[in-house]
Amino acid sequence: MTKATTSAAKAAKAAKATKATKAIIDEQVAGDEPAPLERYNAKRNFSITAEPAGVVPRHRAKAKGALQFVIQKHWASHLHYDFRLELGGVMVSWAVPKGPSYDPAIKRMAIHVEDHPISYNTFEGEIPKGQYGAGTVIIWDRGTWEPVGDPGEGLAKGKLIFKMHGEKLAGLWELVRIGKPGDKKPPWLLLKKRDAWARPLADYDVITALPDSVVATPLGLIEERDPRAAPVTTATASDTAQPDLANAKKAALPLTLAPQLATLASAPADAGWLAESKYDGYRILARISKGKAQLFTRNGNDWTAKLRSVASAVEALGIDTAWLDGEIVVMNDRDVPDFNALQNAIDNSGSESIVYYVFDVPHLGRQDLRAVPFDSRRKVLQALLEDRASERVRLSRTFDAPASRLLAAACQIGLEGVMLKRADAPYASGRTQTWLKLKCQHRQEFVVVGFTDRTNASGEVGNLTLGYHDHGVLKHAGAVGTGWSSSAGREMHTLLKQLEVKTPTVDPSAAKPGRWSKRSAGAQRWVKPEMVVEVAFAEWTPDGSVRHATFRGVRSDKPASSIVREDATAVSPTPETSNTTNATKSATSTKGAKTANGAKGSGASKGGAAVSVKVSHPERVIDKSTGITKVELVRYYESIAQWMLPHLKDRPVSLVRAPQGVEGQLFFQKHSEAKMPGMTELDAALWPGHDALLAVNSGQALVNAAQFNTIEFHTWNSKSDRINLPDRVIFDLDPGEGVSWAHVQEAAVLTKDFLEQLGLQAWLKTSGGKGLHVVVPLAPKLEYDAVKAFSQAVVQHMAKVIPSRFVAKSGGANRVGKIFIDYLRNGHGQTTAAAFSARARPGLGVSMPVSWEQLPELKGGAQWTIATAREYLTFQKSDPWADYWKSRQTLTKAIRLLNAT
Repeated sequence: MTKATTSAAKAAKAAKATKATKAIIDEQVAGDEPAPLERYNAKRNFSITAEPAGVVPRHRAKAKGALQFVIQKHWASHLHYDFRLELGGVMVSWAVPKGPSYDPAIKRMAIHVEDHPISYNTFEGEIPKGQYGAGTVIIWDRGTWEPVGDPGEGLAKGKLIFKMHGEKLAGLWELVRIGKPGDKKPPWLLLKKRDAWARPLADYDVITALPDSVVATPLGLIEERDPRAAPVTTATASDTAQPDLANAKKAALPLTLAPQLATLASAPADAGWLAESKYDGYRILARISKGKAQLFTRNGNDWTAKLRSVASAVEALGIDTAWLDGEIVVMNDRDVPDFNALQNAIDNSGSESIVYYVFDVPHLGRQDLRAVPFDSRRKVLQALLEDRASERVRLSRTFDAPASRLLAAACQIGLEGVMLKRADAPYASGRTQTWLKLKCQHRQEFVVVGFTDRTNASGEVGNLTLGYHDHGVLKHAGAVGTGWSSSAGREMHTLLKQLEVKTPTVDPSAAKPGRWSKRSAGAQRWVKPEMVVEVAFAEWTPDGSVRHATFRGVRSDKPASSIVREDATAVSPTPETSNTTNATKSATSTKGAKTANGAKGSGASKGGAAVSVKVSHPERVIDKSTGITKVELVRYYESIAQWMLPHLKDRPVSLVRAPQGVEGQLFFQKHSEAKMPGMTELDAALWPGHDALLAVNSGQALVNAAQFNTIEFHTWNSKSDRINLPDRVIFDLDPGEGVSWAHVQEAAVLTKDFLEQLGLQAWLKTSGGKGLHVVVPLAPKLEYDAVKAFSQAVVQHMAKVIPSRFVAKSGGANRVGKIFIDYLRNGHGQTTAAAFSARARPGLGVSMPVSWEQLPELKGGAQWTIATAREYLTFQKSDPWADYWKSRQTLTKAIRLLNAT
């Protein structure tokens, strides 16, 4: 047999073996380029890319020493994290778009990709354009790993449990395959197991806290530096990979089952919860006995006959014995639940459009699962429906996103809200605080206690008088007069006439006929409190009535006696949960070179102290357009401190605070009327006639200001030691209505060129809004009046020479189709948004220092936001403003040349 024939035979054998993941540790084929790395090599041109070629060493299955892992942060077409585990002489690899999380409730998607060579573990750098994966790669974490159980068997079965010993990651982790083994890129989930290292996302986000390369900024093993370090609990594949069924009890199928009910919550809860959509439908529990299904409402009413087609769809699952819990809905053309359509579908031929979303399995077979933790019941349910779910019976999804952001998205697309369920809690009948409901608007059921006739249509309802029970007493809750059609109004009128009584069941003095709707004829009529309706409304008035109410439908699945006022409950965090952003605990210290990429920051300080702040209302959404929360803003400023502080230190600052978010009222704070820990109060003599100014001189002050709802940081052009002598002049390119971004870019180049003619170097940054800032550093020699006069003369010259592009007068009417170069910011006491400051407007753009070479590639003045700015800086190889801090320019020559033009 020839050498070529032998190689071909080996390659064919290896290629066949790679169809199953188990081949990685099974029979290994010796040679320089065996099949496991053929896909890797085929995708790359090693004469162009600096990536190492895929060569697998002989006897790789018997590698000595600890197994390596590496996580490479890869900014290609999209940012993702390449998660690689050494096994069988290669690095088995997954692409994790959102990166790992220490929160066991967070399940990250992981796409199984081609194996990589072990030599790839040291690769950092740029993959050239045109090559596979073109973009920047850094080593985000590295270390060793230990499999729990047989790793080959775990990979083959799609459940791999392992311990990590890295610079950022530690403890017990799991990879679970959710796709089929034969898929081209089978999807998996990466999740943290519950152990001493587990931490709720609200407390610690390792991706945000530690975004940079461990090569540029070595951290050392986390187990050696973290005071929380504790031995990882010994686990086996059998007791960690599978659902925890220790609390399951052998029991016969119950005849009845009271459902678990959720508590209305005022805000998203702490971490440790699973999030689901809140469906706008009817709660239905399905009892399956010997393959036959019965459907019950939350009140125990048998609706099998009403929902015969749904029952048939449940029976088609092929389950012999179970209780399933879920919600029936009808989806509209936007794939959003439609409550009115559901009501119309029940009891008629339209029931074929009803979908049953299943979210729990309290009982299965001969096992009572109610005492089993919810996340384990979810695993059982997912396995049960994996190959059985249909268009009519679907598994309700859980979402890998912060509850606040999920709630914002749900509201935006028209859903009712979000459900949060405690991952470690049992199934408990009745209302609990381990299931929470977060609603997009106030919405609940009311008892109808009266009605009026519609004006000019006595056979229709004009409005409905509402009530609810309070400790056995029926209380008035206002009225609703809109939200139903004429046919629905006639139908309700017929039903309510049959319930009519002469004596009101609530205090009649609270009801003022005709005040809620022009549809009302004003004659109040009273009824027995038996009909239940669902109503959406803006808020409760001080006297206990609903305001701006809209009828949503009649609820025939709930008894009137159960209707009470639902007030949002503030749910206390679980003991292990905290909303403290703490750099000491989470290794995000801003201590000079130990800080990630500290040496690369714009004049990054070598000093500074660890940042720690308790974030109040961390879940509050501060930008509805993105769903960004307050804690995310605080984390941004914590992570950006070493870059931003040189632009803030010793400069008087004006803070733009937004207690109600960017859509609410904003206000400036220049003085110390609201005490903020860590803030420096400057000598009051610096600005006679004014209170003491403030300066942000530490990371602690920066983060505390964010905790006090500060979004923007605006600074003077001078420092406190020479308060009247500015050390920079700023030209703010402010485009008027109708100005294209290309013209803004052109204006920046023209401004730079003219300044260079005057002998001045200028630096560039985005404004975070619509425009750009051209910044000229100065030696502090001239006072404000002279510097402002110079900047005004530059702007007037530009407007005179190129009047089609520039205007020298402020005001929107003056700059339509033109750019006003704002020189007014160079006056005494005037301020400009600092570099790296967020902007209090939708999107939360960031003012970012950039190089002039980057200008043609910029897409807008808000190209970076607090969600993307820190990641962008992670991949910056050099500081575009490095020479800014060394410049000592004066205006003497520039003023002389300008006067001569």
